[in-house]
Amino acid sequence: MLSVLDIFRIGIGPSSSHTVGPMRIARTFVRGLAKSGRLERTARVAVELQGSLALTGVGHGTVDASILGLMGFAPDTTCPDEAADALDRVRNDKSLALGGKRNIAFDPATDIELAGHIIPDLHPNGMTLTAYDDDGAQLSQRTYYSTGGGFVASEAQLKRKPKDDRINTGTPVPHDFGSAEELLAACASTGLPIAHLVLANEDAFRPREKTLAGIDRVAAAMDQCIDRGLSQRGILPGGLKVARRAPDLWDKLSANPQSNEREQLFDWLNCYAMAVNEENAAGGRVVTAPTNGAAGIIPAVIRFYCEEEGARCSEKRRTFLLTAGAIGLLYKQRASISGAEMGCQGEVGVACSMAAGGLAALWGGSPQQVASAAEIGMEHNLGLTCDPVGGLVQVPCIERNAIGAVKAVNAARLALHRTGAESCVSLDQVIETMRQTGLDMSTKYKETSQGGLAVNVIEC
Repeated sequence: MLSVLDIFRIGIGPSSSHTVGPMRIARTFVRGLAKSGRLERTARVAVELQGSLALTGVGHGTVDASILGLMGFAPDTTCPDEAADALDRVRNDKSLALGGKRNIAFDPATDIELAGHIIPDLHPNGMTLTAYDDDGAQLSQRTYYSTGGGFVASEAQLKRKPKDDRINTGTPVPHDFGSAEELLAACASTGLPIAHLVLANEDAFRPREKTLAGIDRVAAAMDQCIDRGLSQRGILPGGLKVARRAPDLWDKLSANPQSNEREQLFDWLNCYAMAVNEENAAGGRVVTAPTNGAAGIIPAVIRFYCEEEGARCSEKRRTFLLTAGAIGLLYKQRASISGAEMGCQGEVGVACSMAAGGLAALWGGSPQQVASAAEIGMEHNLGLTCDPVGGLVQVPCIERNAIGAVKAVNAARLALHRTGAESCVSLDQVIETMRQTGLDMSTKYKETSQGGLAVNVIEC
């Protein structure tokens, strides 16, 4: 099993698969050079970005992330301001320090190739790194893939066949599950709600107090992202001239917090979700939930529903995130959370599904009702394309998170109002449908900016 703390990663924007993943890949490559004793002999490093990483790599920050990774920056500890200064130095000096140690000549214009014509068979987010010595002889070459949500895999890992027909592998846990059916069966046999069952599984990874501290740290990072997004104004970078809207909406809501207007619920959720994704678009610190492009949905729902008399309730947040994390694990293990593989149904759709399940649990729903909420959340996002205008995570991504947050709340309500017979569609069935839909979807609608809004909207 993977851990729920693998699903929720703290990193920088604008994309988990195109920013966080490539940064981790480049850092891993350099650490491999050091471990093998080849770092001191390295005089040049060449990076080839393939498929979606190349087609939307500039707008998604992939080029910059690759440079930062080569210098040893890690997504979870990177300060955006420090990163910007480091990138300026590289471009001005035409050099960088590999892993912060080995100085080499490096020109992003020539040493990073955008090979959008290469669409790897294993995964559309391919990245090949090659190290050379002073004589131009190749010291090392490795190919990696950024598989969504900040997860990365080597070529060998993706080629490796599973030893049996089970989806879930990895750390042994007391309540192993590779499907929603198995998860619900485990809940039924133990009498545990999903959050408690997952927490017991997390004990196999680390002491419980560290798990709870990790969950609290994720929740705090989500809050900090919302708070910063509500205070920053101006135009987002990238050239589309998209203005931040969350602060103005926040001012309007704060001036009349007790309004009886029924639709104001939408405004609060919209405000929080857009605050996060405007921060993400600006390269700020966000939580992959389960991706950066869909990072606003879960924080928005948590902020609105996990407060008591103005105080943020840790227990509610833990229940929400543990439950949502379990649902995210199912999508990661049984399908994909990569927009380059699944389209936006694998990002916003999955986040909506996770948020719906987490909220249903918070409202006292049974494990079956939680699964039903998650199913509804995805069922009405099936086929959602990923067609970012200008290759930027701004249009339609920011508003799409706002819509996803509202949709998640409605999905949870529908599930809790359901009585009697189970849903005609199970969570496992909708996950498999998403996977099949993603495989059938044209490549131009999967984070390549070659179709949909990306070609029909004139860049602002």
